[in-house]
Amino acid sequence: MLSAGEFRKGMTFEIDGDPYVVLDFQHVKPGKGAAFVRTKYKNILNGSIREEAFNPNDKFPKAHIESKKMQYLYNDGELYYFMDGETYEQVPLGAEQVEDAIQWLRENDSADIKFYKDNAFLVEAPNFVELKIIETEPGVKGDTATNVTKSATVETGATVQVPIFIEAGEIIKIDTRTGDYLGRA
Repeated sequence: MLSAGEFRKGMTFEIDGDPYVVLDFQHVKPGKGAAFVRTKYKNILNGSIREEAFNPNDKFPKAHIESKKMQYLYNDGELYYFMDGETYEQVPLGAEQVEDAIQWLRENDSADIKFYKDNAFLVEAPNFVELKIIETEPGVKGDTATNVTKSATVETGATVQVPIFIEAGEIIKIDTRTGDYLGRA
């Protein structure tokens, strides 16, 4: 059991059987009355965010979130299939579970899959990926006075802003958390 007084960012806990993660917390000790913990937390399964004040002695069960590194296999039009490298078990996931990560994943790439009670709920791409540029406009010579960027489409279909000197066919490094171009690979 976890008390509200022990809350820290990133901790997971359960309320009425639903898993939540602490986004922000503040221990408040008013001059008059009892202390409380003002908490902002997010439902892990559906993404809803709530703010609530808890008594520091309120107890909650800890939500056990398991993370597995799995290999992205393919998309059949509806589902995205991932395989556990140890057991070779395949896990089909819907678009809502993979929406943020799939734009950075090629077939056979690895990703972290988060499980709660053996149900996958989130796919996280690696923090940095190296992808080949498929399509981009040609750069204009002499247009280098400022930090000018242009759109480029990478092999996964994602669009990234890159400097004008980057050409189609080059491999670039991308931060998947922000979608920013980091440099040539």
